[in-house]
Amino acid sequence: MTAHQRSKARSHRRAGWVTALAAVVLAVPALGTPARAATPGDPAIASSFDLKPGPDLRGTVAALEAALPRQAVQDLLDQGNRVAKTGASCAADPFGTGDNGAVLPPARKLCWDGGDAGTREWIPQGITGVSDAEESELWGNRKPLVAAWYDKKDSAVCADDPGTCPEKGVRLSFLDPETPVAGDPDGRRYRHVLLVEPYINSYGNASYRAVDVHAGGIAWYKNHLYVADTLAGLRVFDMRSVLDLNPDRNASVDDTTLNGLKSNVTDESRIGRQSNVYYGHTYRYVMPQVASYKFVAPQRNTSAATCEETGAPKASYISIDRSAPAPALILGEYCNSDTDRPEKGRVGALPIDDATGLLAQTGGTVAATSAFHLPRDLTQGAARYDGMYYFNRSNLHRSGSLRRATVTEGRLTDHGGNITNAVGPEDLYVERARSVPGGTPYLWSLTEHRMDGTADCTDAGSPCGRVIYAHRLSDVLARP
Repeated sequence: MTAHQRSKARSHRRAGWVTALAAVVLAVPALGTPARAATPGDPAIASSFDLKPGPDLRGTVAALEAALPRQAVQDLLDQGNRVAKTGASCAADPFGTGDNGAVLPPARKLCWDGGDAGTREWIPQGITGVSDAEESELWGNRKPLVAAWYDKKDSAVCADDPGTCPEKGVRLSFLDPETPVAGDPDGRRYRHVLLVEPYINSYGNASYRAVDVHAGGIAWYKNHLYVADTLAGLRVFDMRSVLDLNPDRNASVDDTTLNGLKSNVTDESRIGRQSNVYYGHTYRYVMPQVASYKFVAPQRNTSAATCEETGAPKASYISIDRSAPAPALILGEYCNSDTDRPEKGRVGALPIDDATGLLAQTGGTVAATSAFHLPRDLTQGAARYDGMYYFNRSNLHRSGSLRRATVTEGRLTDHGGNITNAVGPEDLYVERARSVPGGTPYLWSLTEHRMDGTADCTDAGSPCGRVIYAHRLSDVLARP
């Protein structure tokens, strides 16, 4: 580097330091002056939601596919090794009576099997389904739902059960809510798949590791599954690249892989290719990441709870809007506002290229088409359909609420009153039912707390319990 280049670099660093210091000074309220939040419902800076694509991982994924056979989504549903319950067999009831008694009971409800309903290791968060993915609302001849869980880092859980100690990242549950189990009319099979990040290891071989994100929202469009990555943007997976580590279904014997090595589904401590054996923390199926999108704007606040008025939003939850003239991905942030950080959060829309199922780019950037400041904080999920926004708002271990809003005179404004909802409501997904004459559209969600097992779940009017549930959209819209 020449003296001129060194001087120029120092100048850039000094300028950057001064700019950063100025930003900090401007961001801090004057002593004794309470912080002011953006006006709820007002337009936000849409470009704060802009994204740029990250590295293309398809080459590394192709190397993994040369070793591990692929499995189809329909086969996952057929080979489901766990059973969810619906109807009267679903005992969990996290809807209670609510603070004002105006609970909207679900039209449909499914309970996880006992191990998943009570696990302290995995926490359910995101939900999507085939109505997002396909205009026909069918994947083959099935109508699957997909839920995402994150592995909770908890030293107490690890001490009680050493098998939970490795950080396993995120898993998906593929569930068919329409097809009963043979001999069990209330049973619905489902199967877990572990999400993984592919990479080339120090020996030059394709391997993979856990995806360490919160997965507060997921969205499925065409062959691609989007997963919210809170401080970064989005991660993208391909439904055609579900890899099978145990195709002979005999877990006690390591399988021979397509490239002549071995795969193991009994060792809970290992993941990826190690000593020429492929592992997946005992999961039979792994799905490697193929792409990502990163926020262009900087993150001005890396807190897990509070938010800023400007800069990149938190990617807390996502959904698909297929009712708009062009498909859009809805992205919003969770904020627990306080006196010093009163921002309630933002929600924005990003365009999707219908031909590829990936986000639509202009000049290498995915430009957001709209953004608004949220009317309320503590928002855990958002969906938009036929111009109506739906928001799930949490309330610790008490009944949450389902809120509605519309864009009126350029502002996002509450539409009607609060609808008392489940305890611990999370991500949202709209089942459009437009492909079926006279079909019933549903608004799906899921809850995160363990029944009688989560600390502080003691409100008799708002019991906890993990369920997947759906409201008829007509019931939601009919509420004043």
